[in-house]
Amino acid sequence: MGGWTRVAAVGMAVALLAALAVSGIAGAEKGQKVVAGPVEVEFNGGFRPKALSRKKPTPIKFFLSGKIAKTGGGHPPALREFNVETDRNGSIQTKGYPVCKPGRIQATNTRRALEACRKALVGRGTATAEIELLGQNPVLAKSALLVFNGGTRGGRTTLYVHAYISIPVPAAIVTTVKIRKVRRGRYGLEAISKIPPIAGGAGSVKFFKLTIDKKYRYRGRRVSVLTAKCRDGKLQARGEAVFEEGTRAKAEVLRTCRPKR
Repeated sequence: MGGWTRVAAVGMAVALLAALAVSGIAGAEKGQKVVAGPVEVEFNGGFRPKALSRKKPTPIKFFLSGKIAKTGGGHPPALREFNVETDRNGSIQTKGYPVCKPGRIQATNTRRALEACRKALVGRGTATAEIELLGQNPVLAKSALLVFNGGTRGGRTTLYVHAYISIPVPAAIVTTVKIRKVRRGRYGLEAISKIPPIAGGAGSVKFFKLTIDKKYRYRGRRVSVLTAKCRDGKLQARGEAVFEEGTRAKAEVLRTCRPKR
C-alpha cells in the first residue's frame, strides 16, 4: 500500500505476501513480540494445513497480523520500511492467474477497486492507522485491504495492496510489493515494501491483518498461489521493521509442521 498500510506483505504477498508464510496458525500460537527503542512490535501469522508433504509443494492458506505501539503509550513513530525473508520450503506463484494493472485501482474506493480487478484478487484484510494532527487528539483511520496479483516478470512477483481511507481526507492508497527468490541459507524468498508518509507524516500504522487463500486452475490442473513443504518438521521466517526515526525492530519466527509423504 503506497500509504500507511504498505506492509508486505506482506508480503508472501504482500509484505507481503510471501511474508511469514512459514509461521504457525494465527491465533493458535503466540506471536513474536519485539521491543526496540520507542516501539513495541508484535507479529503473528501462519498457514493451514500443518501437515505438509516432505517433497511435494502443498497448497496453503496464509495468515499475517501485526500490532505496533509506542513503549509507555502515546503516538507511535511511523513505519517506513518492512522487509521479510521466508523459509526456502515456501513458495509463491501466480503464473496463469489474471493480472491487475495499478491504474485500474488508483483513485478508487474499496468497492470500485474490487469491481475493477476482482478476477486478480488473491487476498483480503484490514488495517488501522492512528492520525495525530497538530493541536488535535489522535484519531483512528480504518480500511479494508485488497491484495491483487500484478504478475511475475524477470523472476519477481508483484502484488498490489489497495486501501481506502477517509481521514483526514478521502484517499485511495495502492502499495507495490516486490517478491523474489533468494539463497540465504534457510531463507529462500524475500518481500520488500517501502512506506511513504501518511497524512503528511501525521499517521502511524497501529494494526493490520491479512489472509491469502487462492487456488485456481492452470493448464488443466488446480494450483495454489502459496505452497509449502515440510522437510524437517519446521519452517521459519525473519523480518525487519524500520521506523522514521531510525529504530529497527528485528524478529525471527520458527514454527513446527508435520511432514508426511
